[in-house]
Amino acid sequence: MTPDEQRVLDLIDADEIGELAAALVRASGANPPGDEGPAADVLAEACRSRGLSVTCTEVEPGRPNVSATVSGGKGPGLLLLGHTDVVPVGDGWSMSPFSGEIRDGRLFGRGSADMKGGLAACAVAMAALHASGIALPGPVELAAVVDEEETGKGIRHYLTTVSAGALDRFAGCVVAEPTELATVVAARGDSYLEVGVTGKAAHSGSPDQGANAIAGATLVVAELERMNATLAADAHPLVGAATWSVGTIRGGTGTSTVPAECVLTADRRLLPRESGDAVLAETVARIDALDLPQRGLGVDVRMTMEMPGFETPAGHPLVSTAREAVAAAGGPDLPVAGWTAACDGGYVARDAGLPVVVLGPGSVATAAHQADESVAVHELWLAARAYALCAMRMRG
Repeated sequence: MTPDEQRVLDLIDADEIGELAAALVRASGANPPGDEGPAADVLAEACRSRGLSVTCTEVEPGRPNVSATVSGGKGPGLLLLGHTDVVPVGDGWSMSPFSGEIRDGRLFGRGSADMKGGLAACAVAMAALHASGIALPGPVELAAVVDEEETGKGIRHYLTTVSAGALDRFAGCVVAEPTELATVVAARGDSYLEVGVTGKAAHSGSPDQGANAIAGATLVVAELERMNATLAADAHPLVGAATWSVGTIRGGTGTSTVPAECVLTADRRLLPRESGDAVLAETVARIDALDLPQRGLGVDVRMTMEMPGFETPAGHPLVSTAREAVAAAGGPDLPVAGWTAACDGGYVARDAGLPVVVLGPGSVATAAHQADESVAVHELWLAARAYALCAMRMRG
């Protein structure tokens, strides 16, 4: 640990991070419907008040991306990435989900782990870098985007509107999602597919005069189940297998009527570097083979969302820098890991060509998207220290 590094770490206060994270939890940001505005405002003001340069860019009305920056030299910089939206509350809470209560060293509330705590850790780490006055090798930016939990509008807007060559100043990207401070070098992607089956309405007393769209959709569901079963044989060593899961199905107007329409949606998890276009083409071919037209049915298959996965070589300098930073910050010395979840880092790797790791406080497995979501404030503090050290130690 160098004297400059210790000087920065001494400026990072756990209570300050906990208070900011609690304020972000209280600002909600549930998506759907997409109410990130208040949380974005809290984060932007927190960064401004700490001397950071802040820009807010509206993606949709009331849904701004927030960019906070600490200037640095012409050398390698660091992009920190997070999101301001949270999933809906859901059932089963034993407390107010947006209270931001801190009890027994843990922050509770929807988004505390995924990922208001990570955002607070990033902001306080950057504030310490700024307050120290120490020259950084390159700039550090926090991009806090909207809509990560749904269709990725925020990260796609960020990547398409950033000025030409701006991302070239970064040697890598750290996504502050909850990994229990493990350095994740590979993550699955995700895609949503919608299958619409159309038939012909008729009285259910004479079903042969119609074409049952729900019956056709059940054949599609069975085919997706067969496709899911074959994916296990091609599992990735870090993130496991790709998967299919049918999420919704709706159709029909009444029990006494042969349904003329049925629509189902399915989630297809993607392996790193797997193309959504290739998945869509394979799915269309498999459904075409069911020959639904011979039953008098039409079918339409669309991919409504694609979030790419990513994989960064375990030997990349970003990976070693991140792992060593966690250990030097007082955190666990963990091996590199894979993530079965998906995140906006996949867009950064695919569309910007930056190496990416996911590294953050909290657990995606035991806290995120669950009732009584929480994160240890001590872990937020360790994450902030690690982010600051990453920024100081970045190499090209």
